[in-house]
Amino acid sequence: MRSSTLVFPLLAAAFVGAAALSLSVGPVQLSLGQVFSAITGGSAGGVSGETAARVVLTLRLPRILLGVLVGGALSSSGVAFQALLRNPLADPYILGVSGGAAVGAMTAKLLLPGDSFLPLPICAFLGAAIAASAVFLLARRRSGISRERLILMGVIIGAFLNALIMMMVALAPPGRIPGAVYWLMGDLSLGTLGRVGMLAPYVAAGLVLLFLLSRGMDLLLLGDEVAFQSGLSVERVKTAVYLTASLLAGTVVAVSGLIGFVGLIVPHGARSIVGSGHRRLLPAAFLLGGTFLIVADVLARTVGPSGELPVGAVTALAGAPFFLYLLRRNGRKP
Repeated sequence: MRSSTLVFPLLAAAFVGAAALSLSVGPVQLSLGQVFSAITGGSAGGVSGETAARVVLTLRLPRILLGVLVGGALSSSGVAFQALLRNPLADPYILGVSGGAAVGAMTAKLLLPGDSFLPLPICAFLGAAIAASAVFLLARRRSGISRERLILMGVIIGAFLNALIMMMVALAPPGRIPGAVYWLMGDLSLGTLGRVGMLAPYVAAGLVLLFLLSRGMDLLLLGDEVAFQSGLSVERVKTAVYLTASLLAGTVVAVSGLIGFVGLIVPHGARSIVGSGHRRLLPAAFLLGGTFLIVADVLARTVGPSGELPVGAVTALAGAPFFLYLLRRNGRKP
């Protein structure tokens, strides 16, 4: 199936199906005809046209667009980190990058005046970059960076950052961080068309940069020595990949909160479909990541008997067993 020309059309069809499901399902059930009429401005039976338009355009469509950006960005970031570290366990959440982004975003919310969204992605990116740098420095030894030590340092830094986040929430003035608990567990309900529009350029820039670095990531998978002999500026490419992956993870965390394991699960699924070449892997991971998070959000909105769950809880239920499976499988390799 890797060489089939139908791969990307099928991924696009799966995404469209997930989006249609998300637009239809919820406390207010809508048919596909009502959804289409709400988007196009027509009229349909059942729920009033005004109510359907408000539900679709104000509530559900922004969640879908935010889910696409967040899921795609986290998946692409996971692809980049796994290529950079040559480690199938690498993921922005596990490495502490998402936690650093959350600390940066919350610091901006607490210290910056007003409710301006614009500085949040920048502050989240700085937090993600600082956290990733700390993990790298702590994992470094004279003999180099051990993959297992890198994961261990990521878990330790992530635990420290989570404790710091909880302390910030506890000490924050009332109302200063609205919906903090849901945001910390991952939430797409804060998405609005305005915030999606502000977030989109950051994500687009990160994706373009990663695509331009795709050949370098292909060579990094072969090892630093082989990449250097192939004419690659290894350290420059590593730095660019690391900064771009941090940018992607950091900016989306500023809006969606901590959504874990998307960058771990989706790259493996995409790699099994299109192979390890990053020119195909990156767009496949973006489409698959958006689809995965939209479906997770549908489950989060519908499985709770008394209200919706944080979407991060759904991804964690899927991701934690998958992480243990990968850890056990890689531990068996010589």
